[in-house]
Amino acid sequence: MTIGRLNHVGVATPSIERSVAIYRDLLGATAIGEPFDLPAQGVRVCFVDVPNTQVELIEPYDETSPIAGFLKKNPAGGQHHLCFEVADIHAAVADMKAKGATVLGEPRIGAHGTPIVFLHPRDTGGVLIELLETPGDHH
Repeated sequence: MTIGRLNHVGVATPSIERSVAIYRDLLGATAIGEPFDLPAQGVRVCFVDVPNTQVELIEPYDETSPIAGFLKKNPAGGQHHLCFEVADIHAAVADMKAKGATVLGEPRIGAHGTPIVFLHPRDTGGVLIELLETPGDHH
């Protein structure tokens, strides 16, 4: 496996609407997608396009969402994960496991409609890493 381009930076937020206002009004972002629900993952997400990548704003559905636990420790929100593209998610998972990394769960369909998987931060220098099979449109 070879690491691909940085697809997005995941940012947990207690309010997508408040975060969108920051990216739009404070930082001048103009390409902001419509928020949408990912029920299988217990989150609502919204992508902010910037010239070289995207910011994924992630809000929990409820207290059972994995993001809810993150927000308990970081009430204002904050960087949650980095997402890198890989050519083949199954080959990447096999390679990560062969190298001793802890892969969290099995590949599943993520917000871009292609398979994703996460690597445990203890194996990646304290950063939660998401691997995403490169989408067809490169977004």
